[in-house]
Amino acid sequence: MPRSKPKPVSGEQLAANRANAARSTGPRSLEGKARSAQNARKHGFNASTFAVVRLEDVNEIAHLRDDAVAVYQPVNSQELFAVERIALAQQAMLRAARLESGLFTTCLNETLDQRDRPMVLMAPDLVDGDVEITRQQNRNYLLAEGFTMAAKASNVWSLFLRYQAQAERHYRRAVEEFDRLKAQREELLNEPILDPQPQQAEPTCPRNETNPIPAETPVPAPSPAPGPRTLAPNSVPAPKLCRVPG
Repeated sequence: MPRSKPKPVSGEQLAANRANAARSTGPRSLEGKARSAQNARKHGFNASTFAVVRLEDVNEIAHLRDDAVAVYQPVNSQELFAVERIALAQQAMLRAARLESGLFTTCLNETLDQRDRPMVLMAPDLVDGDVEITRQQNRNYLLAEGFTMAAKASNVWSLFLRYQAQAERHYRRAVEEFDRLKAQREELLNEPILDPQPQQAEPTCPRNETNPIPAETPVPAPSPAPGPRTLAPNSVPAPKLCRVPG
């Protein structure tokens, strides 16, 4: 189903949004922004939820999140959510690097015996008299041989490359989403830090204590005057009635 195009914002509405944002810009200090970013959150970021047991430190993802918050400084819950997505994508990229290291170790494990001796030897023509170079080249050869064997046996390497590319793609999208939300800070109101206080209604005119007017008394609509008139001698104008909010 095709997506409908968003309704364009009129110039009057955009001006009103910017005026509201100018009157309520939210916190300006780093401490205030950090507190404001926690307001109105519907979810909690628990580092232990995203860590892999016996592979990753539970504090690693928490440190990535704290570093991202310190760098991007989100000012509302939506920006904070985007920053947390950045941290999760960074964790996925680190996990992909660990997976790559493990796959290469598996390749060497397939070509070395229990005594760390190669089960597949290089051709004699490739070996020269330098023992150090020969040892390093043998390691490279065994790694490539194990990689070839693993690629023939399964599609694990193609799946790994897809996972690696997906982690990097998620990171870029999370950064782009934060930049999009940051560009709308003038249009979106920042979340307040303090709890909203009830506003007291003020009367539109002072109350007459000697002759109070009930709140439910309707205020008569003024009738248009036909023209200038002259007050009679010793006459006093009638007091003006006003309605006091109840």
